[in-house]
Amino acid sequence: MDNEQVAYDYDDFIQKTGDYDFEDDEPLATDLIDHEGYDEEQLLQQQQLFQRQLQLQQQQAVAQLPDAVRNFILYFHHCLKENNVYDLHGCYENSFNRLTEKFYKNTPWPDPHGVVAPLVNNDQPFVTLYTELYYRHLYAKLQPNLEDRFASYDNYCIWFNYIFDSSSPAEMELPTNWAWDIIDEFIYQFNSFALYRSRTVRKSHNEEEIQQLREHPQTWSTYTVLNVLYSFIQKSRMNEQLEAIKEGRDPDEVAGEDGSRSLYKTFGYFSIIGLLRVHTLLGDFTLALKTMEGIDLSKKSKYARVAGAQFTTYYYVGFCYMMMRRYSDAIKAFSHILLYISRTKGFHNRSAQYDSVTKRSEQMYALLAICVALCPTRLDDSIHTTLREKNGEQLARMQRGGEESLPVFEELFSFSCPKFMSHGPPDYDNPANNVDPLQHHLKVFMMDVKKTMLVPTLRSYLKLYSTMNIEKLATFLEMDPEELRSALVVFKQKSRQVRWTDGSLLDGDVVNISDLDISLEGDLINISEAKIGRKFGDWFLRNTAKYYAVQDTILNKNPEKQEEKEHKDKRRERREKNAEKKGSK
Repeated sequence: MDNEQVAYDYDDFIQKTGDYDFEDDEPLATDLIDHEGYDEEQLLQQQQLFQRQLQLQQQQAVAQLPDAVRNFILYFHHCLKENNVYDLHGCYENSFNRLTEKFYKNTPWPDPHGVVAPLVNNDQPFVTLYTELYYRHLYAKLQPNLEDRFASYDNYCIWFNYIFDSSSPAEMELPTNWAWDIIDEFIYQFNSFALYRSRTVRKSHNEEEIQQLREHPQTWSTYTVLNVLYSFIQKSRMNEQLEAIKEGRDPDEVAGEDGSRSLYKTFGYFSIIGLLRVHTLLGDFTLALKTMEGIDLSKKSKYARVAGAQFTTYYYVGFCYMMMRRYSDAIKAFSHILLYISRTKGFHNRSAQYDSVTKRSEQMYALLAICVALCPTRLDDSIHTTLREKNGEQLARMQRGGEESLPVFEELFSFSCPKFMSHGPPDYDNPANNVDPLQHHLKVFMMDVKKTMLVPTLRSYLKLYSTMNIEKLATFLEMDPEELRSALVVFKQKSRQVRWTDGSLLDGDVVNISDLDISLEGDLINISEAKIGRKFGDWFLRNTAKYYAVQDTILNKNPEKQEEKEHKDKRRERREKNAEKKGSK
């Protein structure tokens, strides 16, 4: 897509439709008071004057807009009405971000109802979508207050009611990445409101806000958010469509009237990923993975080009696996998406979501370090190198085990975990009784980590023997033999995990994921070690490429050698040509 051409097609559009001309010399009604004794005619005149004043104020606000912004809004509106997805994508992805940097980097965009609505003749669908962008910018660049959070929720309700209206299904089309951003932002603001409410109640410093929160228990409620996501899936019949795709059938056969429309199909697919995220934030990791039954991660979806959806999917799938103690599957999920990010980092550097992609990748590297420490696994060399650069020291401390490794686990978990939230409103009357969800899940996770503190030391001794008496090992470790027996049972249990291969993400086979396996016969420990062969072919190819890169760097830094190389190449070419001529004769 030619971004510059899309961004500046406003001029042709404005020339065809004409510009707006507002009069700013009309008098304003300012000091009108509703006195007793006014008859109906006087009250009507007063109301008309107020309406005229409001209209003039709106006209003046529109007239004060920069020309580039006003033309952008008009062209944006035109593209939405015409269902011009190509140009709409350019307006949304490029022009909006560029105008934000130029005019509204530290201030809100123009008011949706007071400025933009009159400009587009109060076109409700466009005003609602623009309002969604308005509050998204407010959340990203500024600090929304409680009224902004309520107003954003009300706007989402208006938008979803418009989409779910059974009497007249929406005919519009949106770019795929915009549809994902709406679902993603909706869940983000839901999570942000829950954290803001908990923080406000815990600090108890603003009684007015606490009273407002009491009076609006259904605003940003968990039930409402889940209802929206499940409604999208049901209306689009997305689970039925995904099942038909798995069976090799045409998904349109089961899609129905709404599910065959691009808008509902896109929202339905992304709502499944949204459910994965919401259930993870609520701490139900099994249900989170169960919602993904229809999506086959082993096959590339047509929505895979939406990078944000890809990152979110693998981040939350990997985190759910980690919390379910399936570290091998978690490592596979994190490694897959991190390898994808490293291969496409040139594209992400130019993306508006560069900061969020960078932060998410940092979190996944931290989670990967935790999983590798708890389940030693051979990683892809590029992932392993980056992991050593980012979290090498922390990984080494966790792999050594012992009490000194516990703060590292806590630090990385707190940094990289989702922002957990409670299912419902907090206890307003007894703020001290409210449990911090993050601390709760951290405590549960650390209970499992503490059970593995002796595993690194055990491995170091067991790798030295093929058979060993339990009393002898207990002497080395300076612990009671019965206590050591319990530790060996834990080691055996931790070395066996459920590993996903196909089907539902909850399915899998119990396999031994450790290179060490033990068995106890009375007081005798039998130890077997599996040697994993190294892929020397990949190692030689990778290091050969590095050698050539170093060689080119050296030659570029030495002009004389570079010139000598060029002369040798020319002489070789001449010899080859002469040999060909002699051969032809």
